[in-house]
Amino acid sequence: MPRNPRNQIFPANEDLPAAGSASPLVRLWRFRTELLLAAALALFTLTLLGAAQEGRWLPFILLTSAVSAPAATRVGRSWFAAHFWCVASRHRLQRTCLETTMHTRSGRIPLVLWITPTTTGEKALIMTRAGISAEEFEAYGAEIAAACWARSVNVYRHQKRANLVIVEIVRRDELPGAVSPGLDRLYGRRTWESLRPELEEPPDLRGRLALPQLG
Repeated sequence: MPRNPRNQIFPANEDLPAAGSASPLVRLWRFRTELLLAAALALFTLTLLGAAQEGRWLPFILLTSAVSAPAATRVGRSWFAAHFWCVASRHRLQRTCLETTMHTRSGRIPLVLWITPTTTGEKALIMTRAGISAEEFEAYGAEIAAACWARSVNVYRHQKRANLVIVEIVRRDELPGAVSPGLDRLYGRRTWESLRPELEEPPDLRGRLALPQLG
């Protein structure tokens, strides 16, 4: 029996195609954050060991202070938590594509080009594969939200390049006056359209807002 027949895009008499093994380059791209963190941790450890062996304690104090100071502040802890959820959501998005029909017959899944924290959760920029569209991400919105331990998911499609999709993962309400901790404004707002007509887009703050004149 095929998985999730509710949104099955393949013929009913066919099972879900098995996800194929990714190339080494794609695997490196999927785990880029973890690899960079491991390299930074190894460099940090080697630097501390070298300074301790030479009896130079000033580099040791400076490096440990640079690492522990952000963790001791509320802003630093919030930054680490927001980016932790970005890494977790990226892997959960990839897992959802593997467990549903959001992969090609050869087993290739969409590429998560970038993911950044927002005031309500995370926002991922995705490049789809041939045979996959933004409508399929919208159809699997409930599965994506459940996989990412989120409240809901909003999907936006690029107006000129339909292979580019933004998946907005909503975890919480936006607090008044909250500033986005990520770079989601770099995506822009004029070039994306929502797949839900009832979902209102926030105003583009780069343009002038026309206010009605009274009297």
